[in-house]
Amino acid sequence: MIKEVNGDILLSSAQILAHGVAPNDHFDSGLALNLREAFPGMYKDFRHYCRQANPKPGDLWHWRGEDRQIVNLLTQEPPATDHGHPGRASIVHVNHALRELAKMIEKDHITSVALPRLATGVGGLNWEEVRPLIYHYLGELEANVYLYAQFSKGVKAAE
Repeated sequence: MIKEVNGDILLSSAQILAHGVAPNDHFDSGLALNLREAFPGMYKDFRHYCRQANPKPGDLWHWRGEDRQIVNLLTQEPPATDHGHPGRASIVHVNHALRELAKMIEKDHITSVALPRLATGVGGLNWEEVRPLIYHYLGELEANVYLYAQFSKGVKAAE
C-alpha cells in the first residue's frame, strides 16, 4: 500500500529509507547530502562499496546501520571523473532499481519503506513519469510505502 505524505523523510519511522543516487556519488546535494551528514558511516561504506564492486545504474545497495536502514537506488549515471558531478537519471535505471527494491522488500519481509520523489531533483526526471513507476512496482506490496510527495524540513509526516 502506498500512502503519499508531506514532511521530512529523515524523520520517517519506516523500517527503510530509499533514495536515488549515482554509482560513486559524492552525496553533496539534496537528500543525499542530508543523509551523508546524518549517517557518515553509510556514506563511507557506500564509497568503499563502489570502489570494490563497481556497481551499475539500475542496481541498489542496502546499508544497515545501528538504528536505520538505507537503500541507495542507483538511478543516475556515475560521474565522468572521480571529482565530477553525477549524470542524469533515466527511466530505464529507475525501472530496474524499483524492480530490485520490490524484490528486496518481499525477500527480506520489509514492513515499511519511505522514499522521496525519486530521481526528480538532481536526477532531472519528470515526476509525472516517475510516480507511475513507483505505483507499478511498489503499489501491490504488503509493506507500507510512504511516498514523500512534498518535503517540509523538520515536519514529521502522518505515516
